[in-house]
Amino acid sequence: MALPRPWIRALCVAALLALGGAIVWGSGVIAARSERSRLEQNALNAAALREAYLESEIERFRLLPVTLADDSDIVAGLAGSQPALQQVARKLATLARTTRAAQIYLLDAGGTTLASSNAAAPRSFVGQNYAFRNYFRTAAVHGVGTQFALGTVSERAGLYLAHRTRGDGYVVVKLEFERIEREWARLGEITFVTGREGIVLITSRPQWRFTTTRPLSPAAKRRFRAELQSGEGSLRPIPIVGADTGIVRVDGNPRARLLWTSEPIEGWGWRLNLLTSTDSVDRAVRTARISTGLALMVLAALAWIARDRAQRRAERTALAAARTSELEALVAERTGELRREMEERAAGEARADTLREGLRQANRLASLGQITAGIAHETAQPVAAIRTYAANSRQLIARGDVDSVVQNLSTIERLTERIGRVTSELRGFSRKATGAVSAIALREPVEGSLLILRSRMDGVRLTIADMPEDLRVMADAVRLEQVLVNLLQNALDALAGTPAPSIALDAHVRDDRVVLQVQDNGPGIAPEMRERLFTPFATSRPAGLGLGLVIASDIMADLGGALRLVPSKNGALFEVELRRP
Repeated sequence: MALPRPWIRALCVAALLALGGAIVWGSGVIAARSERSRLEQNALNAAALREAYLESEIERFRLLPVTLADDSDIVAGLAGSQPALQQVARKLATLARTTRAAQIYLLDAGGTTLASSNAAAPRSFVGQNYAFRNYFRTAAVHGVGTQFALGTVSERAGLYLAHRTRGDGYVVVKLEFERIEREWARLGEITFVTGREGIVLITSRPQWRFTTTRPLSPAAKRRFRAELQSGEGSLRPIPIVGADTGIVRVDGNPRARLLWTSEPIEGWGWRLNLLTSTDSVDRAVRTARISTGLALMVLAALAWIARDRAQRRAERTALAAARTSELEALVAERTGELRREMEERAAGEARADTLREGLRQANRLASLGQITAGIAHETAQPVAAIRTYAANSRQLIARGDVDSVVQNLSTIERLTERIGRVTSELRGFSRKATGAVSAIALREPVEGSLLILRSRMDGVRLTIADMPEDLRVMADAVRLEQVLVNLLQNALDALAGTPAPSIALDAHVRDDRVVLQVQDNGPGIAPEMRERLFTPFATSRPAGLGLGLVIASDIMADLGGALRLVPSKNGALFEVELRRP
Protein backbone atom coordinates (compact mmCIF):
# COMPACT_ATOMS: atom_id res chain seq x y z
CA MET A 1 0.00 0.00 0.00
CA ALA A 2 1.40 3.37 -1.04
CA LEU A 3 2.10 5.92 1.69
CA PRO A 4 0.03 9.07 1.73
CA ARG A 5 1.61 12.04 0.02
CA PRO A 6 1.97 14.11 3.27
CA TRP A 7 3.86 11.21 4.89
CA ILE A 8 6.26 10.96 1.98
CA ARG A 9 6.86 14.69 2.19
CA ALA A 10 7.49 14.48 5.96
CA LEU A 11 9.94 11.57 5.50
CA CYS A 12 11.85 13.50 2.83
CA VAL A 13 12.08 16.55 5.07
CA ALA A 14 13.30 14.38 8.01
CA ALA A 15 15.94 12.74 5.79
CA LEU A 16 17.16 16.11 4.57
CA LEU A 17 17.33 17.42 8.14
CA ALA A 18 19.30 14.35 9.25
CA LEU A 19 21.69 14.75 6.31
CA GLY A 20 22.14 18.45 7.10
CA GLY A 21 22.79 17.68 10.77
CA ALA A 22 25.40 15.06 9.79
CA ILE A 23 27.11 17.56 7.47
CA VAL A 24 27.17 20.23 10.18
CA TRP A 25 28.53 17.78 12.75
CA GLY A 26 31.15 16.46 10.30
CA SER A 27 32.35 19.97 9.46
CA GLY A 28 32.97 20.54 13.17
CA VAL A 29 34.96 17.29 13.44
CA ILE A 30 37.15 18.24 10.46
CA ALA A 31 37.69 21.75 11.81
CA ALA A 32 38.57 20.36 15.25
CA ARG A 33 41.17 17.98 13.79
CA SER A 34 42.74 20.70 11.67
CA GLU A 35 42.86 23.26 14.49
CA ARG A 36 44.17 20.73 17.02
CA SER A 37 46.93 19.69 14.60
CA ARG A 38 47.90 23.36 14.20
CA LEU A 39 47.70 23.90 17.98
CA GLU A 40 49.89 20.85 18.67
CA GLN A 41 52.53 22.06 16.20
CA ASN A 42 52.52 25.55 17.70
CA ALA A 43 52.76 24.05 21.20
CA LEU A 44 55.76 21.92 20.16
CA ASN A 45 57.45 25.00 18.71
CA ALA A 46 56.72 27.04 21.85
CA ALA A 47 58.01 24.22 24.08
CA ALA A 48 61.19 23.97 21.98
CA LEU A 49 61.80 27.71 22.32
CA ARG A 50 61.31 27.60 26.10
CA GLU A 51 63.57 24.54 26.34
CA ALA A 52 66.31 26.28 24.35
CA TYR A 53 66.01 29.39 26.51
CA LEU A 54 66.26 27.34 29.73
CA GLU A 55 69.25 25.33 28.45
CA SER A 56 71.06 28.49 27.39
CA GLU A 57 70.50 30.00 30.86
CA ILE A 58 71.96 26.88 32.56
CA GLU A 59 74.86 26.67 30.11
CA ARG A 60 75.77 30.28 30.99
CA PHE A 61 76.70 29.08 34.46
CA ARG A 62 78.07 25.56 33.84
CA LEU A 63 81.63 26.68 33.22
CA LEU A 64 81.70 29.19 36.10
CA PRO A 65 82.60 26.62 38.84
CA VAL A 66 85.07 24.96 36.44
CA THR A 67 86.84 28.29 35.94
CA LEU A 68 86.87 29.11 39.65
CA ALA A 69 88.21 25.65 40.54
CA ASP A 70 91.67 26.66 39.30
CA ASP A 71 91.56 30.27 40.54
CA SER A 72 94.63 31.25 42.54
CA ASP A 73 92.58 33.29 45.06
CA ILE A 74 90.35 30.25 45.69
CA VAL A 75 93.39 28.03 46.29
CA ALA A 76 94.89 30.65 48.62
CA GLY A 77 91.60 30.88 50.54
CA LEU A 78 91.57 27.13 51.13
CA ALA A 79 94.86 27.54 53.01
CA GLY A 80 92.82 29.18 55.78
CA SER A 81 94.22 32.74 55.78
CA GLN A 82 91.51 35.19 56.86
CA PRO A 83 92.64 37.99 54.50
CA ALA A 84 92.68 35.49 51.64
CA LEU A 85 89.16 34.33 52.52
CA GLN A 86 87.96 37.94 52.61
CA GLN A 87 89.44 38.45 49.13
CA VAL A 88 87.64 35.30 47.93
CA ALA A 89 84.34 36.55 49.41
CA ARG A 90 84.68 39.87 47.60
CA LYS A 91 85.47 38.12 44.33
CA LEU A 92 82.51 35.75 44.71
CA ALA A 93 80.17 38.66 45.52
CA THR A 94 81.34 40.50 42.38
CA LEU A 95 80.91 37.40 40.22
CA ALA A 96 77.43 36.71 41.62
CA ARG A 97 76.40 40.28 40.92
CA THR A 98 77.77 40.40 37.35
CA THR A 99 76.59 36.90 36.32
CA ARG A 100 73.28 37.15 38.23
CA ALA A 101 73.99 33.87 40.02
CA ALA A 102 71.88 33.44 43.18
CA GLN A 103 74.88 32.48 45.32
CA ILE A 104 78.51 31.34 44.89
CA TYR A 105 80.38 29.80 47.82
CA LEU A 106 83.54 27.86 48.68
CA LEU A 107 83.50 24.66 50.79
CA ASP A 108 86.44 22.93 52.42
CA ALA A 109 87.08 19.19 52.13
CA GLY A 110 84.56 18.52 54.92
CA GLY A 111 81.76 20.53 53.34
CA THR A 112 81.98 23.61 55.60
CA THR A 113 81.55 27.02 53.92
CA LEU A 114 84.74 29.11 54.08
CA ALA A 115 83.66 32.07 51.91
CA SER A 116 80.48 33.05 50.07
CA SER A 117 79.03 35.80 47.94
CA ASN A 118 76.60 36.63 50.78
CA ALA A 119 79.30 36.79 53.47
CA ALA A 120 78.15 40.29 54.44
CA ALA A 121 74.45 39.29 54.71
CA PRO A 122 72.81 38.59 58.11
CA ARG A 123 72.09 34.99 57.07
CA SER A 124 75.48 34.25 55.54
CA PHE A 125 76.46 30.75 54.38
CA VAL A 126 79.88 31.09 56.06
CA GLY A 127 80.28 28.39 58.71
CA GLN A 128 77.37 26.31 57.38
CA ASN A 129 78.15 22.65 56.64
CA TYR A 130 76.68 21.16 53.47
CA ALA A 131 78.23 17.70 53.55
CA PHE A 132 74.69 16.25 53.65
CA ARG A 133 73.88 17.69 50.20
CA ASN A 134 73.86 15.34 47.21
CA TYR A 135 75.87 17.78 45.10
CA PHE A 136 78.70 17.71 47.70
CA ARG A 137 78.70 13.92 48.04
CA THR A 138 78.71 13.45 44.26
CA ALA A 139 81.49 16.03 43.75
CA ALA A 140 83.55 14.38 46.50
CA VAL A 141 83.47 11.10 44.50
CA HIS A 142 83.46 12.28 40.87
CA GLY A 143 84.81 15.83 41.07
CA VAL A 144 81.54 17.42 39.88
CA GLY A 145 78.00 17.31 41.22
CA THR A 146 74.58 18.82 40.50
CA GLN A 147 71.36 18.94 42.49
CA PHE A 148 68.03 20.78 42.38
CA ALA A 149 66.84 21.56 45.91
CA LEU A 150 65.35 24.12 48.28
CA GLY A 151 67.91 26.36 49.99
CA THR A 152 68.25 25.67 53.71
CA VAL A 153 69.05 29.35 54.42
CA SER A 154 67.30 31.26 51.61
CA GLU A 155 64.37 28.78 51.44
CA ARG A 156 64.30 29.34 47.65
CA ALA A 157 64.56 26.52 45.14
CA GLY A 158 67.43 26.40 42.69
CA LEU A 159 70.01 24.31 40.81
CA TYR A 160 73.36 23.73 42.53
CA LEU A 161 76.52 23.16 40.40
CA ALA A 162 79.57 21.94 42.36
CA HIS A 163 83.17 21.38 41.22
CA ARG A 164 86.27 20.24 43.11
CA THR A 165 89.11 22.81 43.23
CA ARG A 166 92.84 22.63 43.58
CA GLY A 167 93.61 22.25 47.26
CA ASP A 168 90.69 19.81 47.90
CA GLY A 169 87.96 22.40 48.16
CA TYR A 170 84.65 22.74 46.32
CA VAL A 171 83.14 25.71 44.47
CA VAL A 172 79.33 25.74 44.40
CA VAL A 173 77.20 27.98 42.15
CA LYS A 174 73.45 28.23 42.77
CA LEU A 175 71.04 29.22 39.99
CA GLU A 176 67.52 30.40 40.71
CA PHE A 177 64.88 30.53 38.01
CA GLU A 178 62.42 33.14 39.32
CA ARG A 179 63.07 35.47 36.35
CA ILE A 180 62.42 32.66 33.83
CA GLU A 181 59.31 31.61 35.75
CA ARG A 182 57.96 35.16 35.67
CA GLU A 183 58.60 35.40 31.91
CA TRP A 184 56.82 32.07 31.36
CA ALA A 185 53.88 33.26 33.45
CA ARG A 186 53.55 36.41 31.31
CA LEU A 187 53.28 34.28 28.13
CA GLY A 188 49.92 32.88 29.25
CA GLU A 189 50.42 29.13 28.94
CA ILE A 190 51.23 27.01 31.99
CA THR A 191 54.89 25.90 31.79
CA PHE A 192 56.70 23.59 34.20
CA VAL A 193 59.80 21.37 34.25
CA THR A 194 59.77 17.91 35.84
CA GLY A 195 62.70 15.80 37.00
CA ARG A 196 63.33 12.12 36.27
CA GLU A 197 60.79 11.05 38.90
CA GLY A 198 58.03 13.41 37.67
CA ILE A 199 58.61 16.00 40.42
CA VAL A 200 57.87 19.61 39.39
CA LEU A 201 61.06 21.69 39.79
CA ILE A 202 60.64 24.91 37.75
CA THR A 203 57.16 26.27 37.05
CA SER A 204 55.23 29.35 36.01
CA ARG A 205 52.85 28.47 38.86
CA PRO A 206 55.00 28.53 42.03
CA GLN A 207 52.28 26.74 44.04
CA TRP A 208 52.89 23.65 41.87
CA ARG A 209 56.58 23.38 42.83
CA PHE A 210 57.48 19.98 44.32
CA THR A 211 54.18 18.39 43.27
CA THR A 212 54.37 15.13 41.29
CA THR A 213 52.93 14.05 37.95
CA ARG A 214 52.95 10.38 38.92
CA PRO A 215 52.48 8.48 42.23
CA LEU A 216 55.47 7.91 44.53
CA SER A 217 55.81 5.28 47.25
CA PRO A 218 56.08 6.48 50.88
CA ALA A 219 59.76 5.44 50.94
CA ALA A 220 60.45 7.36 47.74
CA LYS A 221 58.68 10.43 49.13
CA ARG A 222 60.83 10.37 52.27
CA ARG A 223 64.01 10.05 50.19
CA PHE A 224 63.10 12.84 47.76
CA ARG A 225 61.95 15.17 50.54
CA ALA A 226 65.34 14.72 52.19
CA GLU A 227 67.16 15.40 48.91
CA LEU A 228 64.99 18.39 47.92
CA GLN A 229 64.66 19.79 51.48
CA SER A 230 61.05 20.39 50.43
CA GLY A 231 59.23 19.66 53.72
CA GLU A 232 56.42 17.34 54.71
CA GLY A 233 53.76 19.19 52.71
CA SER A 234 55.51 18.54 49.38
CA LEU A 235 55.21 15.78 46.77
CA ARG A 236 51.41 16.03 46.56
CA PRO A 237 49.83 15.04 43.21
CA ILE A 238 49.81 17.86 40.68
CA PRO A 239 46.29 19.38 40.41
CA ILE A 240 45.72 18.13 36.84
CA VAL A 241 42.87 15.82 35.78
CA GLY A 242 43.08 13.48 32.78
CA ALA A 243 46.87 13.47 32.37
CA ASP A 244 46.77 10.25 30.29
CA THR A 245 44.50 11.70 27.56
CA GLY A 246 46.58 14.62 26.25
CA ILE A 247 43.67 17.02 26.95
CA VAL A 248 43.58 17.84 30.66
CA ARG A 249 41.74 20.02 33.15
CA VAL A 250 43.24 21.93 36.07
CA ASP A 251 41.67 22.01 39.52
CA GLY A 252 40.19 25.43 40.17
CA ASN A 253 39.04 25.79 36.55
CA PRO A 254 37.59 22.38 35.60
CA ARG A 255 35.73 23.72 32.55
CA ALA A 256 38.89 24.87 30.75
CA ARG A 257 40.49 22.18 28.60
CA LEU A 258 44.27 22.30 28.06
CA LEU A 259 46.58 20.53 25.60
CA TRP A 260 49.53 18.91 27.43
CA THR A 261 52.81 18.99 25.46
CA SER A 262 55.98 17.44 26.92
CA GLU A 263 59.53 17.62 25.50
CA PRO A 264 62.76 16.09 26.96
CA ILE A 265 65.63 18.38 28.02
CA GLU A 266 68.76 16.63 26.78
CA GLY A 267 71.57 15.98 29.25
CA TRP A 268 69.54 16.57 32.43
CA GLY A 269 66.85 13.89 32.40
CA TRP A 270 64.25 16.65 32.78
CA ARG A 271 61.12 17.32 30.73
CA LEU A 272 59.62 20.66 29.76
CA ASN A 273 55.81 20.57 29.93
CA LEU A 274 53.42 23.08 28.35
CA LEU A 275 49.66 23.36 28.98
CA THR A 276 48.00 25.28 26.13
CA SER A 277 44.37 26.41 26.04
CA THR A 278 42.19 24.60 23.48
CA ASP A 279 39.74 27.50 23.21
CA SER A 280 40.83 28.00 19.60
CA VAL A 281 39.69 24.43 18.80
CA ASP A 282 36.25 25.15 20.28
CA ARG A 283 36.08 28.41 18.34
CA ALA A 284 37.05 26.64 15.11
CA VAL A 285 34.35 24.01 15.67
CA ARG A 286 31.71 26.65 16.38
CA THR A 287 32.77 28.72 13.36
CA ALA A 288 32.74 25.70 11.01
CA ARG A 289 29.37 24.45 12.22
CA ILE A 290 27.77 27.89 12.11
CA SER A 291 29.18 28.52 8.63
CA THR A 292 28.07 25.11 7.37
CA GLY A 293 24.65 25.50 8.97
CA LEU A 294 24.22 28.92 7.42
CA ALA A 295 25.30 27.58 4.03
CA LEU A 296 22.83 24.71 4.29
CA MET A 297 20.14 27.09 5.40
CA VAL A 298 20.88 29.28 2.40
CA LEU A 299 20.74 26.30 0.08
CA ALA A 300 17.52 25.08 1.64
CA ALA A 301 16.03 28.53 1.47
CA LEU A 302 17.08 28.91 -2.14
CA ALA A 303 15.58 25.55 -2.99
CA TRP A 304 12.38 26.48 -1.19
CA ILE A 305 12.27 29.82 -2.96
CA ALA A 306 12.83 28.14 -6.36
CA ARG A 307 10.04 25.65 -5.70
CA ASP A 308 7.70 28.30 -4.37
CA ARG A 309 8.54 30.57 -7.29
CA ALA A 310 7.60 27.82 -9.74
CA GLN A 311 4.26 27.32 -8.02
CA ARG A 312 3.35 30.93 -7.29
CA ARG A 313 5.60 32.92 -9.57
CA ALA A 314 2.99 35.42 -10.48
CA GLU A 315 1.84 36.54 -7.02
CA ARG A 316 5.06 36.15 -4.96
CA THR A 317 7.81 37.41 -7.28
CA ALA A 318 8.52 40.53 -5.20
CA LEU A 319 8.56 38.65 -1.86
CA ALA A 320 10.95 35.98 -3.24
CA ALA A 321 13.36 38.61 -4.58
CA ALA A 322 13.45 40.43 -1.22
CA ARG A 323 14.08 37.23 0.71
CA THR A 324 16.81 36.15 -1.69
CA SER A 325 18.51 39.53 -1.38
CA GLU A 326 18.37 39.35 2.43
CA LEU A 327 19.84 35.86 2.50
CA GLU A 328 22.61 36.80 0.05
CA ALA A 329 23.54 39.80 2.21
CA LEU A 330 23.73 37.52 5.26
CA VAL A 331 25.98 35.07 3.38
CA ALA A 332 28.20 37.90 2.12
CA GLU A 333 28.53 39.36 5.62
CA ARG A 334 29.39 36.02 7.18
CA THR A 335 31.76 35.19 4.32
CA GLY A 336 33.53 38.52 4.85
CA GLU A 337 33.88 37.78 8.56
CA LEU A 338 35.33 34.34 7.81
CA ARG A 339 37.74 35.84 5.26
CA ARG A 340 38.94 38.44 7.77
CA GLU A 341 39.37 35.77 10.42
CA MET A 342 41.36 33.59 8.00
CA GLU A 343 43.55 36.57 7.02
CA GLU A 344 44.21 37.45 10.68
CA ARG A 345 45.11 33.83 11.43
CA ALA A 346 47.44 33.66 8.41
CA ALA A 347 49.12 36.93 9.49
CA GLY A 348 49.59 35.58 13.04
CA GLU A 349 51.15 32.37 11.73
CA ALA A 350 53.44 34.41 9.45
CA ARG A 351 54.60 36.52 12.41
CA ALA A 352 55.20 33.34 14.45
CA ASP A 353 57.23 31.85 11.56
CA THR A 354 59.28 35.05 11.31
CA LEU A 355 59.97 34.99 15.06
CA ARG A 356 61.03 31.36 15.01
CA GLU A 357 63.31 31.94 12.02
CA GLY A 358 64.86 34.94 13.79
CA LEU A 359 65.58 32.83 16.86
CA ARG A 360 67.12 30.09 14.75
CA GLN A 361 69.26 32.66 12.95
CA ALA A 362 70.39 34.15 16.31
CA ASN A 363 71.36 30.67 17.47
CA ARG A 364 73.42 30.08 14.32
CA LEU A 365 75.16 33.44 14.71
CA ALA A 366 75.92 32.68 18.37
CA SER A 367 77.63 29.38 17.46
CA LEU A 368 79.37 30.35 14.19
CA GLY A 369 79.66 34.14 14.02
CA GLN A 370 82.10 34.59 16.90
CA ILE A 371 84.68 32.17 15.42
CA THR A 372 84.41 33.59 11.88
CA ALA A 373 84.45 37.21 13.02
CA GLY A 374 87.28 36.48 15.46
CA ILE A 375 89.53 34.95 12.79
CA ALA A 376 88.89 37.87 10.41
CA HIS A 377 89.47 40.38 13.20
CA GLU A 378 92.71 38.83 14.52
CA THR A 379 94.37 38.16 11.14
CA ALA A 380 93.58 41.49 9.45
CA GLN A 381 96.67 43.29 10.83
CA PRO A 382 99.27 40.59 9.90
CA VAL A 383 97.79 40.42 6.38
CA ALA A 384 98.04 44.21 6.07
CA ALA A 385 101.67 44.06 7.29
CA ILE A 386 102.51 41.35 4.72
CA ARG A 387 101.00 43.52 1.98
CA THR A 388 103.19 46.46 3.09
CA TYR A 389 106.40 44.38 3.23
CA ALA A 390 105.66 42.86 -0.21
CA ALA A 391 105.15 46.31 -1.76
CA ASN A 392 108.34 47.56 -0.08
CA SER A 393 110.28 44.55 -1.41
CA ARG A 394 109.36 45.42 -5.01
CA GLN A 395 110.94 48.86 -4.52
CA LEU A 396 114.02 47.32 -2.87
CA ILE A 397 114.45 44.87 -5.76
CA ALA A 398 114.28 47.77 -8.21
CA ARG A 399 117.11 49.42 -6.26
CA GLY A 400 119.07 46.17 -6.02
CA ASP A 401 118.98 46.03 -2.22
CA VAL A 402 118.86 42.22 -1.98
CA ASP A 403 119.76 42.04 1.72
CA SER A 404 116.76 44.19 2.67
CA VAL A 405 114.51 42.08 0.42
CA VAL A 406 115.70 38.90 2.18
CA GLN A 407 115.03 40.52 5.53
CA ASN A 408 111.51 41.52 4.38
CA LEU A 409 110.82 38.01 3.12
CA SER A 410 111.92 36.57 6.47
CA THR A 411 109.54 38.95 8.21
CA ILE A 412 106.70 37.94 5.83
CA GLU A 413 107.46 34.27 6.60
CA ARG A 414 107.19 34.92 10.33
CA LEU A 415 103.91 36.81 9.86
CA THR A 416 102.38 33.98 7.81
CA GLU A 417 103.43 31.50 10.50
CA ARG A 418 101.82 33.79 13.07
CA ILE A 419 98.55 33.87 11.05
CA GLY A 420 98.48 30.06 11.06
CA ARG A 421 99.11 29.96 14.79
CA VAL A 422 96.49 32.68 15.46
CA THR A 423 93.76 30.91 13.47
CA SER A 424 94.68 27.60 15.15
CA GLU A 425 94.49 29.25 18.58
CA LEU A 426 91.14 30.94 17.79
CA ARG A 427 89.72 27.63 16.54
CA GLY A 428 90.87 25.92 19.72
CA PHE A 429 89.55 28.81 21.84
CA SER A 430 86.09 28.51 20.25
CA ARG A 431 85.97 24.96 21.67
CA LYS A 432 87.07 26.28 25.08
CA ALA A 433 90.43 24.52 24.63
CA THR A 434 93.61 26.01 26.15
CA GLY A 435 97.12 26.15 24.75
CA ALA A 436 100.32 25.66 26.65
CA VAL A 437 100.86 28.30 29.32
CA SER A 438 104.47 28.76 30.36
CA ALA A 439 106.89 31.37 31.67
CA ILE A 440 107.75 33.74 28.81
CA ALA A 441 109.55 37.09 28.58
CA LEU A 442 106.97 39.90 28.43
CA ARG A 443 109.03 41.66 25.75
CA GLU A 444 108.33 38.90 23.18
CA PRO A 445 104.55 39.43 22.68
CA VAL A 446 104.97 43.21 23.06
CA GLU A 447 107.54 43.33 20.26
CA GLY A 448 105.49 40.91 18.14
CA SER A 449 102.35 43.05 18.40
CA LEU A 450 104.28 46.19 17.50
CA LEU A 451 105.76 44.36 14.52
CA ILE A 452 102.27 43.54 13.19
CA LEU A 453 101.09 47.14 13.54
CA ARG A 454 104.34 48.87 12.51
CA SER A 455 102.82 50.04 9.23
CA ARG A 456 100.11 51.95 11.12
CA MET A 457 102.46 53.57 13.62
CA ASP A 458 103.62 56.34 11.28
CA GLY A 459 102.97 59.71 12.88
CA VAL A 460 102.19 58.18 16.31
CA ARG A 461 104.60 58.82 19.17
CA LEU A 462 105.20 55.45 20.83
CA THR A 463 106.59 55.32 24.38
CA ILE A 464 107.66 51.92 25.75
CA ALA A 465 108.88 51.50 29.31
CA ASP A 466 112.00 49.47 29.94
CA MET A 467 111.10 45.76 30.06
CA PRO A 468 114.10 43.68 31.17
CA GLU A 469 114.66 40.19 29.78
CA ASP A 470 114.05 38.64 33.22
CA LEU A 471 110.55 40.16 33.49
CA ARG A 472 108.63 36.98 32.79
CA VAL A 473 104.92 36.14 32.96
CA MET A 474 102.78 33.00 32.82
CA ALA A 475 101.12 33.12 29.39
CA ASP A 476 101.00 31.80 25.86
CA ALA A 477 102.95 34.17 23.61
CA VAL A 478 100.60 34.02 20.62
CA ARG A 479 97.39 34.55 22.58
CA LEU A 480 98.89 37.36 24.66
CA GLU A 481 100.09 38.95 21.43
CA GLN A 482 96.46 38.73 20.15
CA VAL A 483 95.29 40.73 23.16
CA LEU A 484 97.97 43.40 22.70
CA VAL A 485 97.31 43.69 18.95
CA ASN A 486 93.61 44.22 19.69
CA LEU A 487 94.29 46.92 22.29
CA LEU A 488 96.84 48.71 20.08
CA GLN A 489 94.53 48.50 17.07
CA ASN A 490 91.68 50.04 19.08
CA ALA A 491 94.02 52.77 20.29
CA LEU A 492 95.15 53.57 16.73
CA ASP A 493 91.52 53.73 15.57
CA ALA A 494 90.67 56.07 18.45
CA LEU A 495 93.62 58.36 17.61
CA ALA A 496 92.36 59.10 14.10
CA GLY A 497 92.08 62.88 13.84
CA THR A 498 93.84 63.48 17.19
CA PRO A 499 96.64 66.10 17.06
CA ALA A 500 100.03 64.80 18.29
CA PRO A 501 98.76 61.19 18.75
CA SER A 502 100.65 59.04 21.22
CA ILE A 503 100.54 55.55 22.74
CA ALA A 504 102.36 54.55 25.94
CA LEU A 505 103.16 51.00 27.14
CA ASP A 506 104.30 50.55 30.71
CA ALA A 507 104.79 47.49 32.94
CA HIS A 508 104.56 47.28 36.75
CA VAL A 509 105.11 44.43 39.19
CA ARG A 510 102.40 44.11 41.86
CA ASP A 511 103.02 41.29 44.34
CA ASP A 512 102.67 38.08 42.31
CA ARG A 513 101.27 39.89 39.29
CA VAL A 514 102.63 41.89 36.36
CA VAL A 515 100.38 44.67 35.06
CA LEU A 516 100.97 45.93 31.51
CA GLN A 517 99.28 49.29 30.79
CA VAL A 518 98.27 50.47 27.29
CA GLN A 519 97.23 54.14 27.15
CA ASP A 520 96.42 56.56 24.33
CA ASN A 521 95.70 60.28 24.33
CA GLY A 522 92.54 59.97 22.24
CA PRO A 523 88.97 60.97 23.18
CA GLY A 524 88.52 58.02 25.59
CA ILE A 525 85.57 55.63 26.00
CA ALA A 526 82.08 57.14 25.93
CA PRO A 527 80.21 56.75 29.27
CA GLU A 528 77.34 54.84 27.65
CA MET A 529 79.82 52.26 26.26
CA ARG A 530 81.74 51.53 29.48
CA GLU A 531 79.16 49.19 31.01
CA ARG A 532 78.79 47.19 27.76
CA LEU A 533 82.44 47.30 26.70
CA PHE A 534 83.14 43.59 27.27
CA THR A 535 79.80 42.26 25.95
CA PRO A 536 79.44 40.77 22.44
CA PHE A 537 78.57 43.14 19.54
CA ALA A 538 78.97 46.29 21.67
CA THR A 539 80.87 48.82 19.54
CA SER A 540 80.85 52.53 18.77
CA ARG A 541 82.60 52.13 15.40
CA PRO A 542 80.33 51.87 12.33
CA ALA A 543 82.48 49.10 10.81
CA GLY A 544 83.26 47.38 14.13
CA LEU A 545 81.98 43.92 15.08
CA GLY A 546 82.11 44.42 18.83
CA LEU A 547 83.95 41.09 19.35
CA GLY A 548 87.61 42.10 19.80
CA LEU A 549 87.50 43.05 23.48
CA VAL A 550 85.22 40.09 24.26
CA ILE A 551 87.74 37.66 22.76
CA ALA A 552 90.64 39.47 24.44
CA SER A 553 88.91 39.33 27.84
CA ASP A 554 88.19 35.60 27.42
CA ILE A 555 91.84 34.94 26.48
CA MET A 556 93.08 36.76 29.59
CA ALA A 557 90.68 34.83 31.81
CA ASP A 558 91.92 31.59 30.22
CA LEU A 559 95.51 32.63 30.98
CA GLY A 560 94.63 33.21 34.63
CA GLY A 561 94.84 36.99 34.31
CA ALA A 562 92.44 39.84 33.60
CA LEU A 563 91.72 42.68 31.16
CA ARG A 564 90.05 45.83 32.44
CA LEU A 565 89.40 49.46 31.60
CA VAL A 566 90.90 51.84 34.17
CA PRO A 567 89.58 55.39 34.68
CA SER A 568 91.91 57.96 33.11
CA LYS A 569 91.82 61.74 32.73
CA ASN A 570 93.43 61.53 29.29
CA GLY A 571 92.35 59.04 26.62
CA ALA A 572 91.67 55.33 27.29
CA LEU A 573 93.77 53.25 29.70
CA PHE A 574 93.59 49.43 29.64
CA GLU A 575 95.39 47.13 32.09
CA VAL A 576 96.49 43.59 31.20
CA GLU A 577 97.12 41.66 34.42
CA LEU A 578 99.26 38.49 34.25
CA ARG A 579 100.58 35.97 36.73
CA ARG A 580 104.28 35.84 37.55
CA PRO A 581 106.09 32.47 37.40
